[in-house]
Amino acid sequence: MFWNKEIETISRKKLEAMQLERLQATAQKVYSKVPFYKGKFDELGINPKHITSITDIQKLPFTTNADLRENFPDKLNTCGRENIIRLHTSSGTTGKPKALWFSKADLDMLAEQMARNLVMTGLTNADILQNMMTYGLFTGAFMLHYGAEKLGVLVIPSGPGNSERQISLMQDFGTTVLHFTPSYALHLADVMEEKGINPRKDVKLTKAYVGAEPYTEETRKKIEKLYDIDVFNCYGLSEMGGPGVAFECQEKGHLHVWEDNFLVEIIDPETLKPVDEGKPGELVLTTLTRDAMPLIRYRTRDITSFVTEKCACGRTHRRIRRMTGRTDDMLIVHGVNIFPQQIERILMGIKSVAKNYQIELTPLGDIIVRVEMSQTVFDGNVEHLVSLQKDIADKLRNEIIVRPKVELMEPGSLPVFEGKGKRVIDKRKI
Repeated sequence: MFWNKEIETISRKKLEAMQLERLQATAQKVYSKVPFYKGKFDELGINPKHITSITDIQKLPFTTNADLRENFPDKLNTCGRENIIRLHTSSGTTGKPKALWFSKADLDMLAEQMARNLVMTGLTNADILQNMMTYGLFTGAFMLHYGAEKLGVLVIPSGPGNSERQISLMQDFGTTVLHFTPSYALHLADVMEEKGINPRKDVKLTKAYVGAEPYTEETRKKIEKLYDIDVFNCYGLSEMGGPGVAFECQEKGHLHVWEDNFLVEIIDPETLKPVDEGKPGELVLTTLTRDAMPLIRYRTRDITSFVTEKCACGRTHRRIRRMTGRTDDMLIVHGVNIFPQQIERILMGIKSVAKNYQIELTPLGDIIVRVEMSQTVFDGNVEHLVSLQKDIADKLRNEIIVRPKVELMEPGSLPVFEGKGKRVIDKRKI
């Protein structure tokens, strides 16, 4: 099932020719209209005429989070305020947010791109999509909304939170598809259970799109089991227009990146050189069709790798593996590099673990992992609890090298989040 088969199954030769033409046009546009990029190009002694193959992308400068903030609010805008119809922002922990500008052409392109993604998962105009992502300055809800409407899908823009209302909407209107964060997916399943509602029988759900925060394959499987649905992983970032950058098809496992819109690199974050094919590294994206705010070699900080095998679905655009972490999410504990997703993967693979956990880094740099367990665990004897606590600590020690302190928590005792989950509390910074 394709939205635009000609583009989705294009030959590599034609695709690379298209990429080169679009890269040259993008480089020329930013060089002539964005002083920041002209300065960067001149500093490196290059100009758009030097781009004669797509491998010449490596000659161009990187763009970082800091660059977007330093050029706040509109110094990266290439088409003037009079042609802008949408502003989104992406905030960080400190300082100014990143202002992200979109023209009508940009929004049309992003809706088209998202339509491809949704068709790839089997979505049709017979579906009813309940969108539980945050509407507002965040891009995620809007872009998926536009793609679904382009397919003729009925969209319920419910936004996040208010779980009782979410459940009522599902029941009243026969929702078949959900879009939410993984942490809220787990919380909502708890609420449904408390109300005696069986997600497998009492609603009409068939699939869900999950993203906006890191999560593991083990968490995906847990959500699929709880709701008895297919869960599709999507990847995106506000700087690239939201969640439509890469998506799983019905084969699942890996994500197709739309290379007619993005030139994709995977680099060693230390050397900034390309990694060997199939090796993990930092994802770097260059926009090829962005009108209002093209970005050259944007460092996403997300860690992934290329998939070398062809996909059985027939699409020819390259695939990447699900993200294994972010370079800026990495925790350094007693000299050991640890990604929170490593801890989640172990916890979600343990049968007696419920749906919530929390990682605390103490002022001395030790790790405490608090994990909610099923109620049956606490109905057992103390010896069983001690044994289970040791078993979890051993499994985590084998994965992350450092041995954490494990605290077993009763169901519902840890904070829940209706938007993005906050899993890590770093008291070293307090």
